[in-house]
Amino acid sequence: MKKKYNIGKFFVYIILIGGVGITVFPFIWMILTSFKSQIESIKIPITIFPKEWLIKNYFAVFKAIPFGRMYLNTIINAVVIVSVQLLFCSMAAYAFARLKFPGKNVIFTILLSVLMIPSSFFILPQYQIIQGLGLLNSLPALFLPNLFSIFGTFLLRQFFKSLPDSLEDAARIDGCNRFMIYYKIMLPLVKSGLVALGILTLRFAWNDLMWPLIVNTSEQKMTLAAGLSSLQGQYVTDYPLMMAGAVMSVAPLLILFAIFQEQFIEGIALSGVKG
Repeated sequence: MKKKYNIGKFFVYIILIGGVGITVFPFIWMILTSFKSQIESIKIPITIFPKEWLIKNYFAVFKAIPFGRMYLNTIINAVVIVSVQLLFCSMAAYAFARLKFPGKNVIFTILLSVLMIPSSFFILPQYQIIQGLGLLNSLPALFLPNLFSIFGTFLLRQFFKSLPDSLEDAARIDGCNRFMIYYKIMLPLVKSGLVALGILTLRFAWNDLMWPLIVNTSEQKMTLAAGLSSLQGQYVTDYPLMMAGAVMSVAPLLILFAIFQEQFIEGIALSGVKG
């Protein structure tokens, strides 16, 4: 019996290791390719490790495109979207979870139904609004349509609903108003949910490609994802140059996830504690 258990455990480990390998391999290949020459990157048979580790690709990216400016645009876009979404979503989630007002469940159901509509359906009306405001080829055009998230509201609502009512009762006895209860009592208790939503929102804002390409045609207003896509030529693509830019692009996300991974996993795991 123990032998069968060990064999089953062995196969589980093999599957997990294989899954990790499939997930990590593209990142390793991206890093290795960023140090190769153009010839090595398209050579057949494929060369895994570069014969000469070239760091010039990392400097060449800044000459090929305004990489520094695109990095700044991406940071501004991501910071605005994450901070405003955390504020708006947490306030809306608290209202739907803790307040009592007519039609609360109906309104929340209608909001959830919007999640069933493909996001591509909203591109044209959002573009017309941005165009009407005269914001094409500007930084506000990047983040204005993404300042609120229904998914984020649903995620944080689950956390607020899991908190006991006695906390609010005790806060009212101590003289706290509704905003103080939200800001000083409830918000610190859903920190893991805020971290999880923040990382998910940051990943979306950092990697968004379609919307920046639609509203911004100027390289000075592009984000990293849109800028790196411009490195792909019609006939020839400098893959080491593109991979070097991609490595520098994903590095901040990997560092942030490594720092906040415990809170992120806890936030995702506890998001369905109470519906």
